[in-house]
Amino acid sequence: MTVADPASTHPAWLPPEAFQAIGSRRTLVYGTGTLVDTVRDEVTVACARHGGTVDHVPSQPPQPGQPTEPGPPEEPSQAAKPGPPEDPGQATKLGQPEDPGQPTKLGQPPEPGLPTEPGQGAQPGRAGAGSYDLVLALGTAGSLPAGAGPAAEVGRELGADRGGLGPEGFALARRDAVTVVLADEPAGLLHGLFQVVRLGPAAFGADRPVERHRPALRLRLVSHWDNVDVHPVMGQVERGYAGGSIFWLDGAPRQDPERVRDYARLLAACGMNAMTVNNVNVHGTATRLLTDRLDDVAAIADLVRPYGIRVHLSVNFAAPVTLGELPTADPLDDDVRAWWAEAAKRVYGTIPDFGGFMVKADSEGQPGPYRYGRTHADGANMLADALAPYGGMVHWRAFVYDHRQDWRDRSTDRARAAYDHFTPLDGQFRDNVIVQVKHGPMDFQTREPVSPVLAAMPHTRLALEVQATQEYTGQQRHVCYLGPWWSEVLRFAPWGPGRPTVASVAAGSAGDDGAAPSGGGGLVVVSNVGADHYWTGHPLAQANLYAIGRLGWAPDLDPLAVLDEWIDLTFTPSASTDPELLRDTLHALLDDSWRTYERYTAPLGVGFMVAPGHHYGPDVDGYEYSRWGTYHFADRDGVGVDRTRAAGTGFTGQYPQPWADRYESLETCPDELLLFFHHVPYRHVLHSGSTVIQHIYDTHFAGVEQVAELVRRWERIGPAGLVDPALHARVTDRLAEQQRCAEEWRDKVNTYFLRKSGVPDAHGRRIY
Repeated sequence: MTVADPASTHPAWLPPEAFQAIGSRRTLVYGTGTLVDTVRDEVTVACARHGGTVDHVPSQPPQPGQPTEPGPPEEPSQAAKPGPPEDPGQATKLGQPEDPGQPTKLGQPPEPGLPTEPGQGAQPGRAGAGSYDLVLALGTAGSLPAGAGPAAEVGRELGADRGGLGPEGFALARRDAVTVVLADEPAGLLHGLFQVVRLGPAAFGADRPVERHRPALRLRLVSHWDNVDVHPVMGQVERGYAGGSIFWLDGAPRQDPERVRDYARLLAACGMNAMTVNNVNVHGTATRLLTDRLDDVAAIADLVRPYGIRVHLSVNFAAPVTLGELPTADPLDDDVRAWWAEAAKRVYGTIPDFGGFMVKADSEGQPGPYRYGRTHADGANMLADALAPYGGMVHWRAFVYDHRQDWRDRSTDRARAAYDHFTPLDGQFRDNVIVQVKHGPMDFQTREPVSPVLAAMPHTRLALEVQATQEYTGQQRHVCYLGPWWSEVLRFAPWGPGRPTVASVAAGSAGDDGAAPSGGGGLVVVSNVGADHYWTGHPLAQANLYAIGRLGWAPDLDPLAVLDEWIDLTFTPSASTDPELLRDTLHALLDDSWRTYERYTAPLGVGFMVAPGHHYGPDVDGYEYSRWGTYHFADRDGVGVDRTRAAGTGFTGQYPQPWADRYESLETCPDELLLFFHHVPYRHVLHSGSTVIQHIYDTHFAGVEQVAELVRRWERIGPAGLVDPALHARVTDRLAEQQRCAEEWRDKVNTYFLRKSGVPDAHGRRIY
């Protein structure tokens, strides 16, 4: 089934209907700043659509000599550079010019001071104290205008706690029929607005006690693997499954500013606050984004700044050489250090709120300090010193391993590599260096253990890196909601139950067990967005980007509750005559989809088994004799990789207790990771009671049956008109491909292991 997609960009989790609860009421926005203007503009547009009103009162500027409290280096500057004339980053109300410093009222000219009458279009009897239903206010209780009603009371209740909200935090309460959002800084007010959008009508129901919201992880960055030039193998976006780049097209800017602004808005609404705009594999024109193409980066920064998104740049470590100015990129060379210092000065002169550099060095052919006999700390610290005067950060990726292995050498284990390279350097990195660690020791596989590096560098700032683009999880042709997987990783306790978690390490709050003195490095997510109408190719893959933003803000959130948020926002009740049927169907498709994908692909944590190069579809031996170090070692007797201390590569010894011993032992190793840590006979009995070989057969048959049921469930809602026909057709097409591919996985994997083991399926099902 094929239906042409609409021409405009899909609104994802911010359709106009999601703003109805706000837009139909009376709102006061109190405060000053670019992000406050964004808040006002969002409310103004909602009111114009839904009949409400909005008043804006600028807060008083600080008195001369009064100190201001800047945010941490990771936070976007609120004294941001204005955008270009056609997109100044300041709100303009319904096409009218703005008079800064004066309150504005929908459809009325500005008036001095606090408005005494609600704006036009208000509905009598709806407003509470102060004649507002919603107050979005910046500043302390003492600075709030008298007409703000309960907002001042909430501010007084917060009292000394106000400083605890931080640069992005906010307080939310409802009393006397007024919903109040208070923030210390403009970014907090923006996030508070989007929390009210998430709550919808519930934000205006019963009274709410004061709730304090602040992000657990200060830096929440989306890493784009977008190429400026089209790569001959990887195309415009490396590992991109949703069309071309939203930033670049054939070596030049894409010239679609509205889409970039819309994207920044979506990111802010799910809780992200930073992005890189180019691939970590920096080549060709992308190297010059640091120099003569810097204005292209500045133009993107201008577009995303009004939503609190700070731009970072992936850089080529060898830029001093590749740009033709120096004979070496040795990080201890004085001329090289001076070159980077000048580059940083030029960047911050153009983009004052620039975030910093991301570097992939000495990895998969990318240049790095090893070429000059230096360490990763030497290379990262050189860049950190160049950025330090401006508050910039270095994200140094820990994805470093030997990608030219001899498959006959079983002593070399790719899983060990990041730990072996980086843990000896703990404590040697500057405070503004973040070592960026993939969530697992291999490469974003469907199932692998949490990387031991995350528990082994207590004196280094560590960021957790996850992959929303579904490189090894169906490439956005298969529905695969990754929220439950990421939640498991964030909640994993490396030192045992009741001890600090991975989220604590990334937040810098793990205490003696794992936190760097200067705080954690936050979260990095590889983007799954492209120029596709639905942003992510598969419309349901939008849930992954939304979920990782929300989990980065609050890692303890239930991923299925987050999914509910996404469903409620994206598929608003007004769009459906039977919202419960739609909700049930979406949960049926998404809730267990990650485990369904796992069932019909590589079993028990062994990983890979994908077609080399493009990584889509089954090829059980595709990497078995390759240089990349991704093996399963299946033979006639058994399958799996021995990573034990007793007889294997010793990888289990990289974990702290209790996990080192739990993974070491066949009796305690979790079933889902058995083949990652152990080579076992096919008739080895799992904790589930099944043998390994029967588990392989059963899960692959079950996975295909589950996909077939998803197809049937989705078909049922088509005639009911519960979703847009074009969206229904797109998902229908993707599910058909998922079913075809799942059957191919089932048949190839089951046939491979039947022929290897000689053990028939206990249920006599057809295996080729």
